Amino acid sequence: MPAISASPRDARAIQATDELLTKLRAEHVFVGAVAHAAWLGGELTARSIDVLALTGPQQKSSIAMMAGNRGFRVDRDEVEQADQLDLVPLNFVGDDGEVRVHVLLATNALYARMVTAGQEAQVGETAIRVAAPEDLALMLTMAEDEVSVRRLVARGGFNLDGYNERLVSIGLRELVIAG
Repeated sequence: MPAISASPRDARAIQATDELLTKLRAEHVFVGAVAHAAWLGGELTARSIDVLALTGPQQKSSIAMMAGNRGFRVDRDEVEQADQLDLVPLNFVGDDGEVRVHVLLATNALYARMVTAGQEAQVGETAIRVAAPEDLALMLTMAEDEVSVRRLVARGGFNLDGYNERLVSIGLRELVIAG
């Protein structure tokens, strides 16, 4: 299980977000910078913590309401503005500042598969789930971060066939990486 190196503030934000979504019984995986730190190392220096949660739109208000009672600052105007994006913007508040948290609701089959394919990683004493390396590579491909994709592919245990199958299934055959 990979260990994520994070500042104490970021680690607390990740742990609080994990606890919040677990209490709501929402399956979830951390993506973005958290998954990047898990699979490619280095210290997490995120401007935001991004998490993909397998929930329905009806649970969106529950996330915001419970977050407000668990150490997060919730701006109702921001939540309303993000309504069409299936996104719940939050701010984890600590003594040493705030950390932006984006909870993206997994509303399509590709996102749902990413959540269920998540793998465990460690933040401090807490085990969390992060996007699988192949799913992180897919997100990095969409962000045009070819250097990080090459680093992920070069890691031992990367499922290149599975990654290429995902690319083909979403109509991106031209991005398949030769084995």
